[in-house]
Amino acid sequence: MKIVEDRRALHQIPELDRELPQTLAYIRQALEGLNCQVFSPMAGSLCAFFNFGAAKAIAFRADADALPIQEQSQAPYASRHPGRMHACGHDGHMAIALELARRLDRKENLGANVLIVFQPAEETTGGARDLCDTGIFEIYGVEAIFGLHLWPGLDKGGAYSRQGAMMSRSCEVDVIVTGRSAHIAKAREGLDALAAAVKIYDLASDLERTVEPESFKILRFGRLDGGTVRNAVAGEARLLGTLRAFRDPVFFRLQEELTQICQDVAQQTGCFVDMRMSEGYPAVWNPDALYDRVRELVPFRILEEPSLTTEDFSWYQQRLPGMFFFLGIGDAPALHSDGFDFDESVLTAGADLFEKLAEAWI
Repeated sequence: MKIVEDRRALHQIPELDRELPQTLAYIRQALEGLNCQVFSPMAGSLCAFFNFGAAKAIAFRADADALPIQEQSQAPYASRHPGRMHACGHDGHMAIALELARRLDRKENLGANVLIVFQPAEETTGGARDLCDTGIFEIYGVEAIFGLHLWPGLDKGGAYSRQGAMMSRSCEVDVIVTGRSAHIAKAREGLDALAAAVKIYDLASDLERTVEPESFKILRFGRLDGGTVRNAVAGEARLLGTLRAFRDPVFFRLQEELTQICQDVAQQTGCFVDMRMSEGYPAVWNPDALYDRVRELVPFRILEEPSLTTEDFSWYQQRLPGMFFFLGIGDAPALHSDGFDFDESVLTAGADLFEKLAEAWI
């Protein structure tokens, strides 16, 4: 099957961030000869526009970048680029989009034009936002955008979505505590940065438990570094963690309260506390009106719980109505693992879903 050939070819040439020359060359060649306009609105991206003469359009997005992971698979289609791997299924997403393009090429009349977007930098700097800034969705009259992600643990080939919260808002949190080192024998002459960091860790853990039910947010630190030797008070300590929530008021409240905790601990201990938060991605949130409309057009299963993982598809949803799906791949290795792989038969189900949406949209 061509869709499997595409996936395997793309899997062998994983590229990172916005530097995707081989990937884009493959996509461009695959689109050659199809009745569509192929163009690149920004570096690292490629789009295919199918004009059916309609006054409006819908869009489908496929992310194209890979991860800096050394693949351990012995598959004949394993990565040929050392230290790089399609460990998150983006090769599958691109194969689905290319299959959709081939199917659209065979159609004569649809109620909406179709824009297919191959996007860079999903794993890094949020290429979706930069694509929005190019103005392509306004230029081509796009009124809704759709995307999907291969998802382990869900029934193989099943399309899943949910109304409202789908994936969480997120940011990275760095807390750098600067104290004053002193020999343990003269500990009172120092300012213990490690003890201050531990106090921030404990208070932040309590904060996560008290703001609202645990399943709706995460404020956790996964790494704590401090000090240089065992017999000296630590002069510096560093906490590295993440903040995630589905609802913006909860997210920003946690940010504010963590900031207050850091200020309080600094005042109590005499240490200097510098807290830094990355911008992160907004939550993937499927709007009610679009969800209800799609529910009438195509069949899909309802996802019972949202995921505390993140996706830059959310940037599209900040600009225009957008709906995201999970495509089940069954009992597969974890996303972002060096052994990630999946049953390629699910790819046809993804192409079917997108084709049905394109056909039904009026």
